[in-house]
Amino acid sequence: MTTPSTSTITAAPLVRWFISSATMTVPQAAGPVAFALVALALTGDTSAGAAMILSMTLAQVIGAIPITRSGRGFPPTTFLRFLVVFRTIALGALALLAHHETPIIWLVATSALAGLVNGAAAGYLRTILNELAPASKLPRALGIASTLNETTFVLAPVAASGLGTISPVVAILAIAILGAVPALLLPNIRPGAAPDDVHAPDASIISPSILLWLMCAAAGGATVAALEIGAVALALHFGYAPTLAILFTVPLCVASVAGGIWVSIRNRMASRRTVLIQLAVMTSGAILAALQVSMLVTVLGALLIGAVLAPLGTYYSLVLDTLAPPKRRAEVFALLRTANAVGVIVVSAVMTAVSISTSLIVVSCMMATVVIVVAVLSRRS
Repeated sequence: MTTPSTSTITAAPLVRWFISSATMTVPQAAGPVAFALVALALTGDTSAGAAMILSMTLAQVIGAIPITRSGRGFPPTTFLRFLVVFRTIALGALALLAHHETPIIWLVATSALAGLVNGAAAGYLRTILNELAPASKLPRALGIASTLNETTFVLAPVAASGLGTISPVVAILAIAILGAVPALLLPNIRPGAAPDDVHAPDASIISPSILLWLMCAAAGGATVAALEIGAVALALHFGYAPTLAILFTVPLCVASVAGGIWVSIRNRMASRRTVLIQLAVMTSGAILAALQVSMLVTVLGALLIGAVLAPLGTYYSLVLDTLAPPKRRAEVFALLRTANAVGVIVVSAVMTAVSISTSLIVVSCMMATVVIVVAVLSRRS
Protein backbone atom coordinates (compact mmCIF):
# COMPACT_ATOMS: atom_id res chain seq x y z
CA MET A 1 0.00 0.00 0.00
CA THR A 2 1.37 3.38 -0.94
CA THR A 3 1.88 5.52 2.15
CA PRO A 4 2.16 9.29 1.72
CA SER A 5 4.73 11.10 3.75
CA THR A 6 3.49 13.02 6.74
CA SER A 7 4.77 16.29 5.35
CA THR A 8 2.57 16.00 2.26
CA ILE A 9 -0.63 15.37 4.22
CA THR A 10 -2.84 18.38 4.85
CA ALA A 11 -6.29 18.57 6.33
CA ALA A 12 -7.96 20.37 3.42
CA PRO A 13 -7.61 17.62 0.77
CA LEU A 14 -8.81 15.01 3.25
CA VAL A 15 -11.86 17.12 4.15
CA ARG A 16 -12.61 17.49 0.45
CA TRP A 17 -12.36 13.71 0.10
CA PHE A 18 -14.78 13.20 3.01
CA ILE A 19 -17.32 15.54 1.41
CA SER A 20 -16.85 13.80 -1.92
CA SER A 21 -17.33 10.40 -0.28
CA ALA A 22 -20.53 11.53 1.45
CA THR A 23 -22.05 13.04 -1.69
CA MET A 24 -20.94 10.24 -4.00
CA THR A 25 -23.63 7.95 -2.57
CA VAL A 26 -26.50 10.45 -2.79
CA PRO A 27 -27.97 8.87 -5.97
CA GLN A 28 -28.03 5.41 -4.36
CA ALA A 29 -29.42 6.76 -1.07
CA ALA A 30 -32.12 9.03 -2.49
CA GLY A 31 -32.82 7.07 -5.67
CA PRO A 32 -35.39 4.62 -4.27
CA VAL A 33 -37.63 7.44 -3.03
CA ALA A 34 -37.13 9.74 -6.01
CA PHE A 35 -37.61 6.97 -8.58
CA ALA A 36 -40.71 5.70 -6.79
CA LEU A 37 -42.20 9.19 -6.89
CA VAL A 38 -41.43 9.51 -10.61
CA ALA A 39 -43.01 6.13 -11.31
CA LEU A 40 -46.06 7.02 -9.22
CA ALA A 41 -46.52 10.26 -11.14
CA LEU A 42 -46.19 8.58 -14.54
CA THR A 43 -47.95 5.25 -14.00
CA GLY A 44 -49.86 5.53 -10.73
CA ASP A 45 -47.74 2.70 -9.30
CA THR A 46 -44.33 2.62 -7.60
CA SER A 47 -43.24 -0.75 -9.01
CA ALA A 48 -41.56 0.90 -11.98
CA GLY A 49 -39.39 2.81 -9.51
CA ALA A 50 -38.18 -0.51 -8.13
CA ALA A 51 -37.34 -1.57 -11.69
CA MET A 52 -35.26 1.59 -12.11
CA ILE A 53 -33.30 0.85 -8.92
CA LEU A 54 -32.82 -2.76 -9.95
CA SER A 55 -31.47 -1.74 -13.36
CA MET A 56 -29.12 0.76 -11.71
CA THR A 57 -27.81 -1.88 -9.31
CA LEU A 58 -27.42 -4.59 -11.96
CA ALA A 59 -25.55 -2.16 -14.20
CA GLN A 60 -23.20 -1.37 -11.32
CA VAL A 61 -22.37 -5.06 -10.94
CA ILE A 62 -21.84 -5.52 -14.67
CA GLY A 63 -19.72 -2.42 -15.17
CA ALA A 64 -17.57 -2.49 -12.03
CA ILE A 65 -14.52 -4.42 -13.25
CA PRO A 66 -14.49 -3.50 -16.99
CA ILE A 67 -14.84 0.21 -16.30
CA THR A 68 -12.30 0.14 -13.47
CA ARG A 69 -9.77 -1.59 -15.72
CA SER A 70 -10.35 0.90 -18.52
CA GLY A 71 -9.12 3.70 -16.24
CA ARG A 72 -5.81 2.12 -15.27
CA GLY A 73 -3.88 4.34 -17.71
CA PHE A 74 -5.25 7.60 -16.27
CA PRO A 75 -4.62 9.49 -13.03
CA PRO A 76 -7.18 8.23 -10.47
CA THR A 77 -8.70 11.66 -9.79
CA THR A 78 -9.05 12.48 -13.49
CA PHE A 79 -10.78 9.21 -14.29
CA LEU A 80 -13.04 9.44 -11.23
CA ARG A 81 -14.12 12.93 -12.28
CA PHE A 82 -14.99 11.55 -15.71
CA LEU A 83 -17.12 8.81 -14.11
CA VAL A 84 -18.95 11.32 -11.91
CA VAL A 85 -19.63 13.63 -14.87
CA PHE A 86 -20.92 10.67 -16.89
CA ARG A 87 -23.32 9.74 -14.08
CA THR A 88 -24.45 13.34 -13.69
CA ILE A 89 -25.28 13.58 -17.40
CA ALA A 90 -27.22 10.31 -17.20
CA LEU A 91 -29.20 11.54 -14.18
CA GLY A 92 -29.86 14.85 -15.93
CA ALA A 93 -31.15 12.93 -18.95
CA LEU A 94 -33.33 10.89 -16.61
CA ALA A 95 -34.89 14.06 -15.19
CA LEU A 96 -35.48 15.38 -18.72
CA LEU A 97 -37.16 12.14 -19.81
CA ALA A 98 -39.34 12.16 -16.69
CA HIS A 99 -40.32 15.77 -17.35
CA HIS A 100 -41.50 14.83 -20.85
CA GLU A 101 -43.32 11.74 -19.49
CA THR A 102 -41.29 9.32 -21.58
CA PRO A 103 -42.27 5.62 -21.43
CA ILE A 104 -40.91 3.90 -18.34
CA ILE A 105 -38.67 1.57 -20.34
CA TRP A 106 -36.51 4.54 -21.31
CA LEU A 107 -36.28 5.67 -17.70
CA VAL A 108 -35.18 2.17 -16.69
CA ALA A 109 -32.50 2.16 -19.40
CA THR A 110 -31.23 5.60 -18.39
CA SER A 111 -31.12 4.52 -14.74
CA ALA A 112 -28.86 1.67 -15.83
CA LEU A 113 -26.52 4.15 -17.51
CA ALA A 114 -26.35 6.21 -14.32
CA GLY A 115 -25.56 3.11 -12.25
CA LEU A 116 -23.02 1.67 -14.67
CA VAL A 117 -20.13 3.65 -13.17
CA ASN A 118 -21.02 3.40 -9.47
CA GLY A 119 -18.84 0.39 -8.69
CA ALA A 120 -15.80 1.74 -10.51
CA ALA A 121 -16.26 5.18 -8.94
CA ALA A 122 -16.29 3.64 -5.45
CA GLY A 123 -13.11 1.75 -6.24
CA TYR A 124 -11.21 4.81 -7.41
CA LEU A 125 -12.53 6.94 -4.56
CA ARG A 126 -11.18 4.45 -2.01
CA THR A 127 -7.85 4.23 -3.87
CA ILE A 128 -7.43 8.00 -3.67
CA LEU A 129 -7.76 7.86 0.12
CA ASN A 130 -4.52 5.86 0.28
CA GLU A 131 -2.72 8.90 -1.11
CA LEU A 132 -4.29 11.32 1.37
CA ALA A 133 -3.89 9.50 4.68
CA PRO A 134 -1.04 7.42 6.11
CA ALA A 135 -1.71 3.77 6.88
CA SER A 136 -1.81 4.52 10.61
CA LYS A 137 -4.75 6.91 10.11
CA LEU A 138 -6.74 4.86 7.60
CA PRO A 139 -9.05 3.19 10.18
CA ARG A 140 -10.02 6.61 11.53
CA ALA A 141 -10.52 8.04 8.04
CA LEU A 142 -12.67 5.09 7.01
CA GLY A 143 -14.68 5.36 10.25
CA ILE A 144 -15.40 9.03 9.56
CA ALA A 145 -16.33 8.22 5.96
CA SER A 146 -18.67 5.47 7.14
CA THR A 147 -20.36 7.83 9.60
CA LEU A 148 -20.86 10.46 6.91
CA ASN A 149 -22.18 7.89 4.45
CA GLU A 150 -24.72 6.61 6.95
CA THR A 151 -25.80 10.20 7.57
CA THR A 152 -26.27 10.56 3.83
CA PHE A 153 -28.45 7.45 3.74
CA VAL A 154 -30.58 8.89 6.55
CA LEU A 155 -30.96 12.43 5.18
CA ALA A 156 -31.01 11.88 1.41
CA PRO A 157 -34.32 9.95 1.28
CA VAL A 158 -35.93 12.58 3.51
CA ALA A 159 -34.70 15.37 1.22
CA ALA A 160 -35.84 13.47 -1.87
CA SER A 161 -39.28 12.99 -0.33
CA GLY A 162 -39.55 16.68 0.51
CA LEU A 163 -38.42 17.83 -2.94
CA GLY A 164 -40.68 15.20 -4.51
CA THR A 165 -43.70 17.00 -3.08
CA ILE A 166 -42.71 19.93 -5.28
CA SER A 167 -41.93 17.74 -8.27
CA PRO A 168 -40.31 14.33 -8.73
CA VAL A 169 -38.22 15.85 -11.51
CA VAL A 170 -36.85 18.41 -9.07
CA ALA A 171 -35.85 15.59 -6.73
CA ILE A 172 -33.89 13.83 -9.49
CA LEU A 173 -32.20 17.09 -10.50
CA ALA A 174 -31.16 17.66 -6.89
CA ILE A 175 -29.74 14.13 -6.77
CA ALA A 176 -27.77 14.81 -9.96
CA ILE A 177 -26.37 18.09 -8.63
CA LEU A 178 -25.35 16.69 -5.23
CA GLY A 179 -23.92 13.59 -6.86
CA ALA A 180 -21.73 15.84 -9.04
CA VAL A 181 -19.98 17.43 -6.04
CA PRO A 182 -17.04 14.97 -6.12
CA ALA A 183 -16.13 16.14 -9.62
CA LEU A 184 -15.63 19.65 -8.20
CA LEU A 185 -14.08 18.88 -4.83
CA LEU A 186 -11.86 15.84 -5.34
CA PRO A 187 -8.24 16.81 -4.61
CA ASN A 188 -5.66 16.26 -7.32
CA ILE A 189 -3.15 13.59 -6.39
CA ARG A 190 -0.04 12.20 -7.98
CA PRO A 191 0.15 8.60 -6.80
CA GLY A 192 3.68 7.66 -5.99
CA ALA A 193 4.17 3.93 -6.19
CA ALA A 194 6.52 2.28 -3.78
CA PRO A 195 9.44 0.38 -5.36
CA ASP A 196 7.81 -2.95 -4.52
CA ASP A 197 4.60 -1.80 -6.20
CA VAL A 198 6.37 -0.85 -9.43
CA HIS A 199 7.92 -4.28 -9.89
CA ALA A 200 5.05 -6.29 -8.42
CA PRO A 201 3.48 -8.83 -10.78
CA ASP A 202 0.01 -8.05 -12.15
CA ALA A 203 -1.56 -10.79 -10.03
CA SER A 204 -5.15 -11.99 -10.12
CA ILE A 205 -7.71 -10.25 -7.93
CA ILE A 206 -9.65 -13.49 -7.50
CA SER A 207 -8.01 -15.37 -4.65
CA PRO A 208 -9.53 -17.40 -1.80
CA SER A 209 -8.56 -14.77 0.80
CA ILE A 210 -10.14 -11.94 -1.20
CA LEU A 211 -13.24 -13.97 -2.00
CA LEU A 212 -13.72 -14.71 1.71
CA TRP A 213 -14.17 -11.05 2.62
CA LEU A 214 -16.20 -10.30 -0.48
CA MET A 215 -18.54 -13.12 0.62
CA CYS A 216 -18.79 -11.54 4.08
CA ALA A 217 -19.57 -8.14 2.53
CA ALA A 218 -22.28 -9.66 0.33
CA ALA A 219 -23.92 -11.44 3.29
CA GLY A 220 -23.82 -8.25 5.36
CA GLY A 221 -25.27 -6.21 2.49
CA ALA A 222 -28.10 -8.73 2.13
CA THR A 223 -28.83 -8.59 5.87
CA VAL A 224 -29.07 -4.81 5.96
CA ALA A 225 -31.12 -4.72 2.75
CA ALA A 226 -33.58 -7.27 4.14
CA LEU A 227 -34.37 -4.98 7.07
CA GLU A 228 -34.51 -1.82 4.99
CA ILE A 229 -36.59 -3.26 2.17
CA GLY A 230 -38.78 -5.26 4.53
CA ALA A 231 -39.32 -2.46 7.05
CA VAL A 232 -42.83 -1.68 5.81
CA ALA A 233 -43.80 -5.36 5.86
CA LEU A 234 -42.44 -5.69 9.40
CA ALA A 235 -44.45 -2.68 10.57
CA LEU A 236 -47.62 -4.19 9.10
CA HIS A 237 -46.81 -7.57 10.69
CA PHE A 238 -46.79 -5.99 14.15
CA GLY A 239 -50.00 -4.07 13.46
CA TYR A 240 -48.50 -0.63 12.87
CA ALA A 241 -49.04 1.84 10.03
CA PRO A 242 -46.65 1.53 7.05
CA THR A 243 -45.16 4.95 7.86
CA LEU A 244 -43.81 3.51 11.11
CA ALA A 245 -41.32 1.45 9.12
CA ILE A 246 -38.85 4.04 10.41
CA LEU A 247 -39.01 2.21 13.76
CA PHE A 248 -36.67 -0.32 12.16
CA THR A 249 -34.63 1.76 9.71
CA VAL A 250 -33.79 4.67 12.02
CA PRO A 251 -32.35 2.48 14.85
CA LEU A 252 -30.34 0.61 12.20
CA CYS A 253 -28.85 3.85 10.84
CA VAL A 254 -28.28 5.42 14.26
CA ALA A 255 -26.44 2.33 15.47
CA SER A 256 -24.37 2.34 12.29
CA VAL A 257 -23.38 5.98 12.82
CA ALA A 258 -22.38 5.11 16.39
CA GLY A 259 -20.31 2.23 15.06
CA GLY A 260 -18.53 4.56 12.65
CA ILE A 261 -17.73 6.98 15.47
CA TRP A 262 -16.33 4.11 17.56
CA VAL A 263 -14.08 3.03 14.69
CA SER A 264 -12.83 6.62 14.27
CA ILE A 265 -12.01 6.96 17.95
CA ARG A 266 -10.35 3.55 18.19
CA ASN A 267 -8.31 4.06 14.99
CA ARG A 268 -7.01 0.50 14.84
CA MET A 269 -7.51 -2.39 12.49
CA ALA A 270 -9.54 -5.07 14.25
CA SER A 271 -8.10 -8.50 14.95
CA ARG A 272 -9.53 -11.58 13.24
CA ARG A 273 -11.05 -12.65 16.57
CA THR A 274 -12.81 -9.28 16.94
CA VAL A 275 -14.14 -9.52 13.40
CA LEU A 276 -15.48 -12.99 14.10
CA ILE A 277 -17.30 -11.64 17.18
CA GLN A 278 -18.72 -8.78 15.12
CA LEU A 279 -19.95 -11.21 12.46
CA ALA A 280 -21.57 -13.27 15.23
CA VAL A 281 -23.28 -10.12 16.55
CA MET A 282 -24.68 -9.36 13.09
CA THR A 283 -25.87 -12.96 12.80
CA SER A 284 -27.56 -12.69 16.21
CA GLY A 285 -29.29 -9.50 15.08
CA ALA A 286 -30.51 -11.19 11.90
CA ILE A 287 -31.85 -14.14 13.91
CA LEU A 288 -33.67 -11.84 16.36
CA ALA A 289 -35.28 -10.03 13.43
CA ALA A 290 -36.20 -13.32 11.76
CA LEU A 291 -37.92 -14.61 14.91
CA GLN A 292 -40.35 -11.64 14.90
CA VAL A 293 -41.18 -12.32 18.54
CA SER A 294 -42.12 -8.70 19.18
CA MET A 295 -41.46 -5.20 17.96
CA LEU A 296 -38.89 -4.62 20.72
CA VAL A 297 -36.92 -7.79 19.90
CA THR A 298 -36.92 -6.98 16.18
CA VAL A 299 -35.69 -3.43 16.84
CA LEU A 300 -32.97 -4.91 19.06
CA GLY A 301 -31.96 -7.08 16.11
CA ALA A 302 -31.73 -3.97 13.92
CA LEU A 303 -29.56 -2.25 16.54
CA LEU A 304 -27.17 -5.21 16.70
CA ILE A 305 -26.84 -5.30 12.92
CA GLY A 306 -26.27 -1.55 12.67
CA ALA A 307 -23.74 -1.45 15.51
CA VAL A 308 -21.24 -3.68 13.68
CA LEU A 309 -21.92 -2.45 10.15
CA ALA A 310 -19.24 0.26 10.11
CA PRO A 311 -16.57 -1.75 11.98
CA LEU A 312 -16.99 -4.66 9.59
CA GLY A 313 -17.01 -2.44 6.52
CA THR A 314 -13.83 -0.73 7.72
CA TYR A 315 -12.12 -4.07 8.29
CA TYR A 316 -13.08 -5.35 4.83
CA SER A 317 -11.62 -2.22 3.25
CA LEU A 318 -8.39 -2.44 5.24
CA VAL A 319 -7.82 -6.18 4.80
CA LEU A 320 -8.54 -6.04 1.07
CA ASP A 321 -6.07 -3.16 0.83
CA THR A 322 -3.38 -5.52 2.08
CA LEU A 323 -4.52 -8.50 -0.02
CA ALA A 324 -5.04 -6.70 -3.33
CA PRO A 325 -2.29 -6.75 -5.97
CA PRO A 326 -0.64 -3.29 -5.81
CA LYS A 327 -1.62 -2.32 -9.35
CA ARG A 328 -5.22 -3.51 -9.02
CA ARG A 329 -6.45 -2.05 -5.76
CA ALA A 330 -9.13 0.02 -7.49
CA GLU A 331 -10.57 -3.17 -8.99
CA VAL A 332 -10.66 -4.92 -5.62
CA PHE A 333 -12.35 -1.92 -3.97
CA ALA A 334 -14.85 -1.87 -6.84
CA LEU A 335 -15.51 -5.55 -6.17
CA LEU A 336 -16.15 -4.73 -2.51
CA ARG A 337 -18.89 -2.27 -3.47
CA THR A 338 -20.17 -4.79 -6.02
CA ALA A 339 -20.34 -7.53 -3.37
CA ASN A 340 -22.66 -5.33 -1.31
CA ALA A 341 -24.77 -4.72 -4.40
CA VAL A 342 -24.97 -8.45 -5.11
CA GLY A 343 -26.23 -8.99 -1.57
CA VAL A 344 -28.96 -6.41 -2.15
CA ILE A 345 -29.93 -8.01 -5.46
CA VAL A 346 -30.11 -11.50 -3.95
CA VAL A 347 -32.27 -10.47 -1.01
CA SER A 348 -34.50 -8.36 -3.28
CA ALA A 349 -35.07 -11.38 -5.49
CA VAL A 350 -35.80 -13.58 -2.47
CA MET A 351 -38.28 -11.05 -1.07
CA THR A 352 -40.20 -10.91 -4.33
CA ALA A 353 -40.68 -14.68 -4.20
CA VAL A 354 -41.28 -15.39 -0.50
CA SER A 355 -42.53 -13.64 2.63
CA ILE A 356 -40.52 -11.26 4.80
CA SER A 357 -40.31 -13.96 7.49
CA THR A 358 -38.74 -16.46 5.10
CA SER A 359 -36.43 -13.80 3.67
CA LEU A 360 -35.08 -12.97 7.12
CA ILE A 361 -34.50 -16.67 7.78
CA VAL A 362 -32.54 -16.89 4.53
CA VAL A 363 -30.25 -13.97 5.42
CA SER A 364 -29.79 -15.40 8.91
CA CYS A 365 -28.58 -18.63 7.35
CA MET A 366 -26.26 -16.67 5.06
CA MET A 367 -24.71 -14.86 8.02
CA ALA A 368 -24.41 -18.08 10.04
CA THR A 369 -22.59 -19.69 7.10
CA VAL A 370 -20.20 -16.76 6.91
CA VAL A 371 -19.42 -17.00 10.63
CA ILE A 372 -18.70 -20.72 10.35
CA VAL A 373 -16.44 -20.28 7.31
CA VAL A 374 -14.46 -17.44 8.90
CA ALA A 375 -14.15 -19.37 12.16
CA VAL A 376 -12.88 -22.51 10.43
CA LEU A 377 -10.38 -20.63 8.26
CA SER A 378 -9.18 -18.57 11.24
CA ARG A 379 -8.61 -21.72 13.25
CA ARG A 380 -6.59 -23.26 10.44
CA SER A 381 -4.44 -20.17 9.95
